[in-house]
Amino acid sequence: MNNSYLNKVKPVMTSPKAGSIAFRLAPLALALMVVGCAVGPDYHRPAVTMPTEFKEAKGWTAAAPKENQTKGDWWAVYQDPQLSSLMSQVQISNQNVAQYAAQYREAQALVTQARAELFPQVTATVDSTRSGTATTTSNQHSAELGASWELDIWGKLRRTEEEQKANAQASAADLANATLSAQSELAQDYFQLRVMDAQIALYEQSIQAYQRYLTVIQNQYTGGNTSRATLAQAQTQLESTKASALQLQWERAQLEHAIAILIGRPPAQFSLAAEPIKFTLPAIPAGLPSQLLQRRPDIAAAERTMASANAAVGVATAAYYPDITLSASGGFSSSVLHNLFSLPNRVWSLGPELSQTVLDFGATRGKVAEAAATYDADVASYRQTVLTAMGEVEDYLVELRVIDSQMVAQKNAADSAKESARVTYNQYQAGMIDYLDVATTENTSLTQQQSVLSLLSTQMVTSVKLIAALGGGWQAPDEK
Repeated sequence: MNNSYLNKVKPVMTSPKAGSIAFRLAPLALALMVVGCAVGPDYHRPAVTMPTEFKEAKGWTAAAPKENQTKGDWWAVYQDPQLSSLMSQVQISNQNVAQYAAQYREAQALVTQARAELFPQVTATVDSTRSGTATTTSNQHSAELGASWELDIWGKLRRTEEEQKANAQASAADLANATLSAQSELAQDYFQLRVMDAQIALYEQSIQAYQRYLTVIQNQYTGGNTSRATLAQAQTQLESTKASALQLQWERAQLEHAIAILIGRPPAQFSLAAEPIKFTLPAIPAGLPSQLLQRRPDIAAAERTMASANAAVGVATAAYYPDITLSASGGFSSSVLHNLFSLPNRVWSLGPELSQTVLDFGATRGKVAEAAATYDADVASYRQTVLTAMGEVEDYLVELRVIDSQMVAQKNAADSAKESARVTYNQYQAGMIDYLDVATTENTSLTQQQSVLSLLSTQMVTSVKLIAALGGGWQAPDEK
């Protein structure tokens, strides 16, 4: 059960002293606004434990900064014009990014609404009525201007604006995070597709070589110089390689479709021609762990959400105190329309209104506790987001560092396998060994070369993930 009491003083007067009363109350209202406090806790960013350096950054060479490079265009370090062209379309056409952009505009509109509540609201009313009984009729005409102003003595409106402003900043960070996520996904898909082009080309070279081997063996079998088993082995080697190449073709097509969707285009209207690998693996400076707080948009979003929850505690606390509103109206009222705007028909009203919930059986206390619990949850979420971010950076740092060594070993293995396949084939032509040995060493060589390319794909994808984990080219704006 909620009971409210209202103290309203709205006398209707025609005295010329009314104006002076209004002018006397205006400074009082302004003074109350100035000296009024904002109840609830003031926001301070909670401390998080940050190491002085990344554990897995040891051994990394610091990259030289490129001051002439646009800070947001992090993909430029790969020096691939095709990738840069695709990236420029993400912010314009990606529909997930467009959704977050609309949500950010919505949050900005809520800030505007909250700020407007700090100022007087002015209304205009024009009314004309005709009423009567069985014996008489009467007319009444009026034209009035009214104004009302809720005095923010306890800071409820200021806390509401603070809450909405923090929400808008969180929404801006969400937009940046959605953009970075889409760009990161596009870059990963692009590098996988380009490496897949190289893998398909390698399979095609192998298929051509195996086709030549099969033709030679077919001729030998026709002439009775080789066995049916050798012919079957050559056919198996050729067909299995074709099957592997066909699988890569549909996998490439799916990556192409994914890229089309990321740039906001139907897959049927987009294609990427096969090209040789042009990109380069950049040096990626990891920076200091503390810089993640300014460089990761998801961390910024979590922090601003926390600030908004803190302000919401103040909004809920303000319900313990009365709302004070100043209202004033003035205009003309008459039963005759033609002389409505004459001095004798002037009317006005002026007075304060005090509203306070007297008894709510703990509802206000419960709302304050709810807001405080939400803030505590957001603090935990913020700290977890920071921990997750540091974990991601450490993971990608160690993966890239180990892949560098793994790539050297894998290339050596591929070179040895190629040499083994060459020697084995020469021995087969000299009649020293069976074709089964040739097929085995050729398959091993192809597998090792494909492994080099697969490792290159992993290396490029991980480098993109590391850049995204470091925040890309994003920087937290000034919160004030």
